[in-house]
Amino acid sequence: MQAISISPAEYHRAAALLDAMHRLRARIFRGRLEWDVEVRQGREVDQFDACHPTYILAVTRAREVVGCARLLPATGPMMMSALFPDLEETGLLRPHRAMVESSRFCVDTSLEAGRGMLHEVTLTMFAAIIEWSMGQGYSEIVTGTDIRFERILKRAGWPMARIGEPRPIGNTMAVAGLLPANWESFERVRPANYAPLHRPLFRAA
Repeated sequence: MQAISISPAEYHRAAALLDAMHRLRARIFRGRLEWDVEVRQGREVDQFDACHPTYILAVTRAREVVGCARLLPATGPMMMSALFPDLEETGLLRPHRAMVESSRFCVDTSLEAGRGMLHEVTLTMFAAIIEWSMGQGYSEIVTGTDIRFERILKRAGWPMARIGEPRPIGNTMAVAGLLPANWESFERVRPANYAPLHRPLFRAA
């Protein structure tokens, strides 16, 4: 398994992988988690996919997408502003140039679990998000997730600092928080077989 990053300039060459990502999001968010998301023709896409994010994908040797996350600068349009508008209004969330938003994180948990009962794909995705963030000059990651996933972050050794109190969004109890993007966190979460974040995997063989 390899973690890769896909920037806006690479969308056209990575069309097949991005399509697989949207299908994975539909299966996980609508099918397994039963979130209130819009799915069309088996794909989950929202308005923030039009904001030119970078995507982090976990891809198997068979080129199956088994994990994904979407990264956007916190100083621009982001999902946090739509889901938790009061946090910026009250000053609890203060976006800055060294902050990036991570959203639409999901993994295919049907694969065999890894270290400490935490899924290897999950740990690989955590490490890749931190690696990419540091490489782009970000030191802090803001995200909105549900309280179940907050517990997974803590178990992985990457605890989230809450911003505000949990609240119901759709059929889940959501919480906003900040995560550090630094080497200490990277070393704690990365699985033993983690390979550095890769880019040219999507090029035609």
